[in-house]
Order: sequence, then C-alpha cells, then structure tokens
Amino acid sequence: MEAFPPRSKRPPKRYGMVPEAVPLGWRVPEGQKNLMALAMQPPLRCHPDAHSVPGAEGRPRAAAGRPVDEEVSSDSEPEIPSLGRRRREVAEDEVEETPQEKKLRLAKQYLEELRQYEEERAAEEEEEARPGDLIGDRLKEDVLEQKGRLQRLVAKEVQPPDPSSIRELRGHRLPVTCLVISPDDKFIFSASKDGSLIKWEVDSGKKLCVVPGGKKGTEEQNMGHASHVLCMAISSDGKYLATGDRNKLIMIWDAATCKRLHIFTGHRDAVSGLSFQKGTHQLYSASHDRCVKVWNVAENAYMETLFGHQDIITGLDSLSRECCVTSGGRDGTVRLWKIPEESQLVFCGHQGSIDCIQLINEEHMVSGADDGSVALWGLTKKKPLALARHAHGMQEAQGLQQPYWISAVAPLRNSDLLATGSHSGSVKLWKCGEGFRKLEPLCDIPLVGFVNSLKFSAAGDFLVAGLGQEHRLGRWWRIKEAKNSICIIPLKQRATAPSPAIPDSS
Repeated sequence: MEAFPPRSKRPPKRYGMVPEAVPLGWRVPEGQKNLMALAMQPPLRCHPDAHSVPGAEGRPRAAAGRPVDEEVSSDSEPEIPSLGRRRREVAEDEVEETPQEKKLRLAKQYLEELRQYEEERAAEEEEEARPGDLIGDRLKEDVLEQKGRLQRLVAKEVQPPDPSSIRELRGHRLPVTCLVISPDDKFIFSASKDGSLIKWEVDSGKKLCVVPGGKKGTEEQNMGHASHVLCMAISSDGKYLATGDRNKLIMIWDAATCKRLHIFTGHRDAVSGLSFQKGTHQLYSASHDRCVKVWNVAENAYMETLFGHQDIITGLDSLSRECCVTSGGRDGTVRLWKIPEESQLVFCGHQGSIDCIQLINEEHMVSGADDGSVALWGLTKKKPLALARHAHGMQEAQGLQQPYWISAVAPLRNSDLLATGSHSGSVKLWKCGEGFRKLEPLCDIPLVGFVNSLKFSAAGDFLVAGLGQEHRLGRWWRIKEAKNSICIIPLKQRATAPSPAIPDSS
C-alpha cells in the first residue's frame, strides 16, 4: 500500500466531534439522539501551530455571537477571545469527574439506551426474544460494522422492479445533478443545474419546499444558488443539509425548513463532493481545485485543508471513522484521507477519469469511471478486489465504439447490493460476491437519460435516481428525449426470507 508521510512531525491531533471514550464498534441506534456524542464532545480546538502546517489556511472559529447566514471563509482570522474563556469553563466543569468514571457512566448510559431501543423494536415486531439476547446481537453487529466486516446478503432476494411501478417526480428545469434521502426515508432533497433545491415527500411525491436558483452574484438576495449545484449531503441526524456549486460556494441549510444558515467559502474552483461524517456535524468538501476541506457545521467553523490529488476531484464519501475517500477524476486515483494522522493512501486501477465513489462499509468502497468500469476496493489492497469492465456496454460515438461512462454508483450500506448508472438507458443492479471479490449483474431497470445520482433508502425498500439530459459535470452529449426528473424505484424482496447478516471473510 502506497502511503504518503504526515505533513509534519508533530503528534496527530483529533478534531471535531468524535467521541473518544466509546468502546470500538458501539454506537447509539440510528434515529436516536446520540447523547454520548453530545456529552463527550470536546470544545473545538485550534491547532497550536496552524500557520506552519502546509494546507492549514485558517483557524477554527466559534459560533458564539455569529449571526445566522453569515459567510464563513477558510482564509486566516484571529481567534475569538470568548473561545478561550469557554474552553476554560468546560475544563473546570470536567475536573469533577475522572476519565475512568466518565467512561463507566457513558457505557452504562449507552447500554440502558440500547436495551430500551431493542425492547421497543421487539415489541413493535412482536418478537419473543430476551432483551439480553437482543443487546448481545446488536453489539456483535455494531462491532462487525465498525470493522467493515458486516455484509447483509440481500441481493439475491431483490426482484426486478416493474417499470410501471416507477414514480417520476418533475420540478427542475435543467438536469438533476445530485440528491440525498433523509435518514428516516421520508424525504428526498434534490438539486439541479438551474441552481434550484427541492424537498420532496416520498409517500405522496409532493414538493414540500422549493428554493429557486438565481443569477450570478445574487446569492445574498435570493437565498439560493446562482450556478450549477453539483453535490449535496445530509447529516446523519437529519438536521443539516449541505450543497455545493460550480461557483465555489458551500451552503448550509436547516433540513426541516429549507432555511439557509451559513455560506462557506474558501475553495478556488467548483465544489464537487460533500459528505458528513456519520454521527457528527463534521463536513468534508472536495473541489476541482484538487483539495479537501474539513468544516464543523455546528460550530460554523473551518478546520483544515488537505492536499494530494494531481487533478480535479469528482466525488467524495465518508462514514463514521474520521476519514474520507475521494475519486480523483483525471489523475485516475482513489484516495483515503486519514484526518488525524494527516496522511493518505492511494489506490490505482481504473484506466480513465474516476467520476464517482461511495463507501459500502468501513473497509470497502465502489467507484465508477468514464472507461466504463466499476471497481470494488478494500482499504488493505492497492488494486481493485473486483473490476467489471464495460459494465453498461458499448456505444458508437463518431464512428468509434466507446464504453458508456459510469456516472453514478450507490451501495446499500453494509450489504452485497449495488446500483450503477450511466446514459445507456438503464440502471443496473449488482451482487457483490463473498469478500467483495466478484461483481455479478442482477437486472436492468430501464431509465432514459444521464443517471447523475443514485441513492438507496436506509431500509433498502426503494432506490432513487436523479436524471438529466446532460452529464452532471459537462455537456458532452445531450439526450433530448430524456426528462429532468427524480425517479423512485420500489425494490421488493422475493417471498423467501432474506439471508441473515454474516461476517465478511476478507
């Protein structure tokens, strides 16, 4: 594995909102408020030598006294005096409890919450199981998930969807470029090249909120984007929504009301990838300026900048660990960024520009490229574990046979089910073989246009595709018969019960 050394010899620091006293693999169940993370959240710290570290363009800034919708830049600024007083107050409050006592208290609190959650779920599903068994099974599952070795075998149970059951939602004038699903699977957020942002209700298909796009330079008056929106992300608690555009801006929204809260500036080119670290409000952003920036949305603060890619970055994703993965566009690399260590791992395998990347679990990821290939990766291997060339077939362009570009990939988290999109006229479903060492095609779902974004619901009962007449990043081709729309594809399982989750053998 090729690894770059740290940028400095100082000991690595941990930033953000990651709880350090939680035993490995433990997490509060999805959908509940993470009291542990709130209790253990340290005050945001400035790096002691921020100006001497390459890529550290500024200092974190506190949210205290900051008006809503204020612009936050990654350019240097003096530290706010009140931040130091807040640190001292927090430190004085923590003296009363030793670290060991705090760990014990939080562990007991977590187990009690877990017991209550599993009892409620068992009561709803009318299961006859002892609470102790439920807690034990859940803890085992959490440990496997944290290690990246949890693989739910659901791909073989998915039936090919009936084309007539696919729902089409229209509201954007120009191609849909990105979308996300709320953690509770009730809402869809989508954005477009026209700069608009729409919140949809999944059950009814109604528009709950529309933020129209404006003209360049009118972001302050119109509250919306004034250029192509290329990426978006939603925090795991469903509180914050982040969107990035071609005009170098990142906008932070209240997901419930679609009210804009902040604008983050600092990137020097189009913002092409966004992802929240799971369980926190730490945001990663990637750009065509070849760098990755780290932000703390809750504190309304810029944290640091990471360099390494040799060309534009086209995609980004992250899960619960304090790291993220990026697709390197034309430099043809996938990179894993280890934030605390300030180092990165480089993976090579595609022969073209890598347009999209998503994490399957904590140890495996999938990427797609304009050479038509789809690759499965393990974080311990430099080369792909599996590679499907010409995954969506070939097309004739200017008298030559060329593969259809892979414009979107989506995994059902911690499972063996994948979806890929292109402009070939269909979305493909795939099954990952044991150890993620094989890709088997399952079925084609007919959709006309460029599939610029794909997302599975958390429960895996539907897939959402964002379609457009043009590719998300350019205008190389135009499919006139395509509709700029959102498609909700229901996924039904066969009559047999799904296979249980098993540890991955890789």
